[in-house]
Amino acid sequence: MNNFESDTQPTTEERHHPLLKMALELGPLLVFFFGNLRGEWLAKTFPALTAVGGPLLIATALFMAATIASLIVSKIVFRHLPVMPFVSGVVVMVFGSLSIWLQDETFIKMKPTIVNTLFGVVLLGGLFFGKSLLGYVFNAAFQLDEEGWKKLTLRWGIFFLFLAVLNEAVWRNFSDDVWVNFKVWGTMPITILFTLAQMPLIMRHGVEQDTEGKTK
Repeated sequence: MNNFESDTQPTTEERHHPLLKMALELGPLLVFFFGNLRGEWLAKTFPALTAVGGPLLIATALFMAATIASLIVSKIVFRHLPVMPFVSGVVVMVFGSLSIWLQDETFIKMKPTIVNTLFGVVLLGGLFFGKSLLGYVFNAAFQLDEEGWKKLTLRWGIFFLFLAVLNEAVWRNFSDDVWVNFKVWGTMPITILFTLAQMPLIMRHGVEQDTEGKTK
């Protein structure tokens, strides 16, 4: 796979520039947060931005630009496009464009719902057909036995659907500012905690490798 790689398969460039990799992954979200927080100031300072819409739509436009820049830099520096950020980026472009074109913030608010539902359905659907698709993403980071991959895929599939439902609950019941803060400062810690909670399962079902990287 020359163009797409798993998020957990570090290239030589990624090992040498871990902070840059983190900045490219988190940068667009921080730009989105800043754009919403300072939307009115940005509109006054750069009047052309008023054609985009209100603060949230200005933030959306900046989010789209930052996402494109992040993917381009990833391709140039790390020589591959990470799968999940790429898929998320495509949805950002589609729903962000719809939000700005129709002047309807609903589309960008539903983007996390669509992305997480997509990932969840794909993972759980793969299990239904006997495929632990999560292994294709995480295989380079660690090796698990078949039962381990099935359990981990099931958990991540359910977790993605949980994030989709949670996003719907937040944006439909709270203000734009609360939703943006949740998107930036809530989703990431929840995901990190969930990931750490899977370590006991990974340890139980880990498979040793020999010095050539082959599974024993």
